[in-house]
Amino acid sequence: MYSDIFNAIKKHNEMMKSSIPLIASENLTSELVRKCYLSDFGHRYAEGKVGERYYAGCKFIDEVEDLAIRLTKKLFDVEHVNLQPISGVVANLAAFFALTNPGDTVFSISVPCGGHISHDKISAAGLRGLNVVYYPFDVESMNIDVSETEKLAREIKPKLFILGSSLILFRQPVREIVEIAENLNAHVMFDASHVLGLIAGKVYPNPIKEGADVLTASTHKTFFGPQRALILSKEKVAKKIDKAVFPGVVSNHHLHSLAGYAIAVMEMLEFGEAYARQTVRNARTLAEKLHDLGYKVLGEKFGFTETHQIAVDVREFGGGGPVARKLEAVGIILNKNLLPWDPIESTANPSGIRIGVQEVTRLGMKENEMIAIAEFIDMALKDKKSLQEIRKEVAEFRKDFQTVKFTFEECPAYSLC
Repeated sequence: MYSDIFNAIKKHNEMMKSSIPLIASENLTSELVRKCYLSDFGHRYAEGKVGERYYAGCKFIDEVEDLAIRLTKKLFDVEHVNLQPISGVVANLAAFFALTNPGDTVFSISVPCGGHISHDKISAAGLRGLNVVYYPFDVESMNIDVSETEKLAREIKPKLFILGSSLILFRQPVREIVEIAENLNAHVMFDASHVLGLIAGKVYPNPIKEGADVLTASTHKTFFGPQRALILSKEKVAKKIDKAVFPGVVSNHHLHSLAGYAIAVMEMLEFGEAYARQTVRNARTLAEKLHDLGYKVLGEKFGFTETHQIAVDVREFGGGGPVARKLEAVGIILNKNLLPWDPIESTANPSGIRIGVQEVTRLGMKENEMIAIAEFIDMALKDKKSLQEIRKEVAEFRKDFQTVKFTFEECPAYSLC
């Protein structure tokens, strides 16, 4: 029965209203963005470019997409924008089709070191037929070892250097990798899915400005948008990118969420810098407090984080799997996560957890709330109170943070429709 669906949605919303959401790949949209989901755009097709559609009836859809493109160019100061990928993985596939041929060698960050699965041989890169070689990685700095990368690159001569990570704590060496790539006549792409909002907010460097040829990104992590994606690029690869997107890997591009994305870009232009600054402050505060409480927070010598993310080694508490489940029981929602020393087969119970503060920041939380969150985590993992008691305290804590901030009109964080 359809009522079962709405009951499940209601229960989910009630759960989230009383929980602390710390999944690093999620965020909330404003009511203005959500209103676009329910428009007639959601029933329509608009294959092709603005003004060059294959279907009639796209006049007003063209207006929205054209505006979204112009606003995106303004926000990121880039030469070319394609807003048609419907997910980050689809955007990455398009970039692989545009910049490589089957059999080419590419560099990427391994999954245990933070790389996204779509950059790996077992996912999109492998399906494109690419030979994936992992960057030499420095565990202490949680970053690419540039000197060792240069040595390896001279030996195997990759055609594409893939940057950006699923676990990304610090700024990656884009300029240095671009210099290596230029000497090999190779391309550089940066998957900015996790840091797109931080780039928009000017607290993380724009990889295109640092020399990358292509930036791919989903639009719903540190960015304010619905779940879709974009590709930013230099003009010299624009035609290849557009052809790879359509007719390559996208047909219709989900026009209701495209309209919502256009609203989100407007919000980012207005509020992005304040939001991004607070997000990074929150992440550092939470990391420092967890460290003070005795937790093994990665990146200590480098200030723990320069993004929205924190990584914690929780092997002494049973590993990432049991820790994530225990914290979920008290209403703290985060994910288990591989750390660089983990074999990729240990996904069921890796060494770490990954924490993201971008959603709680959009709910209006600041440094004092980060200290409280660290204390809730500590209470649960060290059994200072019963899980039931902590769950009640978490729910009480959340009562003051029920609206979406950094938007033109504050709105409820969760609603049925």
